[in-house]
Amino acid sequence: MAQFSYKARRRSGEVVTGVLDVIDRAAALSHIEREGLFPVAVDSGKGGAAAKTDARSRAAALTQALPGPLREFLSQQRRPTLRELATYTQQLANLLKAGMPLTMALGSMATLEFKGIPAEASRQLRQDVMEGRSLSDAMARQPRVFSNIMVNMVRAGEQSGALVDVLRRLGEHFERFADVQQKVGSAMVYPAIVMCVGIVLVFVFMVKILPSFLTIFANVKDFEMPVSTQFLIYLSGVFTRWWWAMILTVVAGVVVFKRFKATDYGARTLDRWKMNAPIIGKVVRLNLFGQFARTLSTLLHNGVPVLTSLKITEQVMPNVIVREAIAKTREAVTDGKTIAQPLGTSRIFPQLMIDLIKIGEETGDVPGALRNVADTYENDLALSLRVMTNLIEPILIVAIACVVGFLLLSVLSAMFRLTSSINRG
Repeated sequence: MAQFSYKARRRSGEVVTGVLDVIDRAAALSHIEREGLFPVAVDSGKGGAAAKTDARSRAAALTQALPGPLREFLSQQRRPTLRELATYTQQLANLLKAGMPLTMALGSMATLEFKGIPAEASRQLRQDVMEGRSLSDAMARQPRVFSNIMVNMVRAGEQSGALVDVLRRLGEHFERFADVQQKVGSAMVYPAIVMCVGIVLVFVFMVKILPSFLTIFANVKDFEMPVSTQFLIYLSGVFTRWWWAMILTVVAGVVVFKRFKATDYGARTLDRWKMNAPIIGKVVRLNLFGQFARTLSTLLHNGVPVLTSLKITEQVMPNVIVREAIAKTREAVTDGKTIAQPLGTSRIFPQLMIDLIKIGEETGDVPGALRNVADTYENDLALSLRVMTNLIEPILIVAIACVVGFLLLSVLSAMFRLTSSINRG
């Protein structure tokens, strides 16, 4: 059992404090809610808040003592993941739905532990709201934590008076995208492991195992090794003597690749190649189309204006080619055209998506049409990921088997030739 000190409020606004002996923080929060209270602060132990304050002070002093560039690097807050944002928005929606005022809800959010979103972010939100800013404006002041799509959807929820519903839908939106990301990442785990294991095996064989065989061949006079074995010995020498040059080459290649990718031409070339690449190209396209449709549908459904929705969707898309097509669509919509017409002329989006959006515009339900498009492509993406995994796995296994087979054949053929020459002698 652990001890937690808490501060909570009754529905009347009265502040209540106390100490609980429970298993963990979640049990403490459950106990407080069962009592009909709204938690404001829950700290481990009676001196938890002071201990945390002292720890933060010591950490801040230590950070200030570091060199400038290192201090800036360590103090930089990483962006929260989609799953972390989903948990945060859903919890905030739950507190507001329970009848808690916004400032009190943000105060409670500051005491709860959210991975990836520091408590200071919630405290700053609460401070800004208490100073008269809206929640969306307060979020806009922390762009590294709260994205444009989150800020604009919250603003639309504030204007329509449905902030709780918007926060819930925003959490569902982040959850969907997190699930898609997880599926894509999981599909690439096994091929990545197979490649890494194969590279390590080849390197160990070339540096450690093969040289021990070479000592046997070196002691035999007038022995002519097979061509494959001679080539393998040459490669082994390169691996053994020039391993540092190989590492430097790889590092230099990574640096050159990143600089090339950072240029407009490089980003456009790489993104176009990924969309048209064999095997993975279909997966990339389905992921992009589903992300475009889901993001635009969520924004429009929550009352964000069309031009603003297109601009935010353009910003969140990871592909330059698609971003340029959305930018041209936004310019055409500004001139009075529909969404479907410029999307069709871009020759990037599939005809099925164009037709469904056109139907949605004719029936007045573009968000619903985009939602159907997103569901379709997300389902196709799941199927394509399975197909891609089923194709990549045997290809990698065959490739590694060929490399290992060549290594073994080169060594064994030399051993057989050596044995034959000894028997003849």
